[in-house]
Amino acid sequence: MSKESPKKNTSILFISKEKEPLFSKKNRKLLSDPLDDNNPITVQVLGICSALAITVQLEPAVVMTMSVIFVMACSNVIISLLRNLIPNRIRIIVFLVVISSLVALVDEVLRAYAYDVSKQLSIFIGLIVTNCIVMGRLEAFALGNGVWKSFLDGVGNAFGYGFMLIAVAFFRELLGSGKLFDIQVIPQFIYDEFGYLNNGFMLLSPMALITLGLIIWAQRARNRKLIEKN
Repeated sequence: MSKESPKKNTSILFISKEKEPLFSKKNRKLLSDPLDDNNPITVQVLGICSALAITVQLEPAVVMTMSVIFVMACSNVIISLLRNLIPNRIRIIVFLVVISSLVALVDEVLRAYAYDVSKQLSIFIGLIVTNCIVMGRLEAFALGNGVWKSFLDGVGNAFGYGFMLIAVAFFRELLGSGKLFDIQVIPQFIYDEFGYLNNGFMLLSPMALITLGLIIWAQRARNRKLIEKN
C-alpha cells in the first residue's frame, strides 16, 4: 500500500491557511494594546521629544503620525521577511539602512506635496531614523515574528504613538489659539461675551509636557493596573 503524501500547507503572502485567523484575538491585541495598556509614549515613555516639539498644531502631528505608521509598518515587514538572512552582528546596521531609506522616501514625498508641513516638521522627520519606538519594535518583534504579525505590530505601535501626538496637539491648538487645522473653532462671540482670549501659554513648550502629564494621569486614573507599585 502506498503511503499517503502529507498535506501541504498552502499559503498566500506568507500566511498559512491552517494558522490562526488574520484578525484573531491575539492579532487584534497587537493593534489595541499600544493604544492603552502598552502605549509607547505614556507607558513605555519612548518618543517623548517629538510629542513635545511638534504638537503646537494638529496638522503636523497628523502628518507625523501618518509618516511613522508608514515607516514602522514597512520596516517591520521588510525585517520580518529578511530575519533569517540578517547576521546577528550587523542587524542594527540593517535596521538603520531600512528605516533611513523609508524616511528619505517620506521626506521627499512631503517636500513635493506638503512643503509647508515639511518645513514645520523640520528635522523631526529625519529623526524617525533614531526613534526608539521604531528601532525597538524591529529588535523586539519583527526579528522574531512573521510578516503579518510584524505588520500589525508596526501599525499598532505607530498609531499608539501618533494618537498621543494628536491628543496633545488637539488641546494645545484649540486652547492656545482657538483653532483646529488653522480653522477658527471658538467663535468670536465667546471672546466678546466671556472674555476668552487666545491663551498663548498653551503654545509654549512647557505646556506640551504638562498636557502630556495630564493625559498620563487620566489614563492611569481610568486604567489602574498601569499605576507603578513601589
